[in-house]
Amino acid sequence: MDLIADILLVAGALGAAFYCIVLSRRLNRFTNLEKGVGGAIAVLSAQVDDMTRALSQAQGSATGSTNSLQALTGRAEDVARRLELLVASMHDLPEPGSAVADPPTETQTPQNQPDPPAFSHHRETAGPDHEPQDADMSLFRSNRGWAKEAAE
Repeated sequence: MDLIADILLVAGALGAAFYCIVLSRRLNRFTNLEKGVGGAIAVLSAQVDDMTRALSQAQGSATGSTNSLQALTGRAEDVARRLELLVASMHDLPEPGSAVADPPTETQTPQNQPDPPAFSHHRETAGPDHEPQDADMSLFRSNRGWAKEAAE
């Protein structure tokens, strides 16, 4: 009976040793840096670092965009103020049939005046294809009526 007990004791010890070897291999695979949880943790850590860098770059870009947008908004407000002043100054223009004389037309221009410079920035008569300045003034006067309606 002692022999049977010793055989069972040795078999139990060998079974426990085999079980410990299997558990040791599983634990090594589990903590392996390439395939196991250790690898997953390393990958996640690298991704967190990448996301932190991307976030800091996005914050820098957002700050730059905010500054640019503030500058553009300031310029737009300045232009809006100028446009308001121009619309308000259009009320001071004389009516077309008022006592103030209309600008001279092409037939009223004296013949002894020199020709306008070739590179003039005005839209005056630069050639036969262009209309006289009177057409520009009539357009301006018609816009003036629109400005009065908008002001009311």
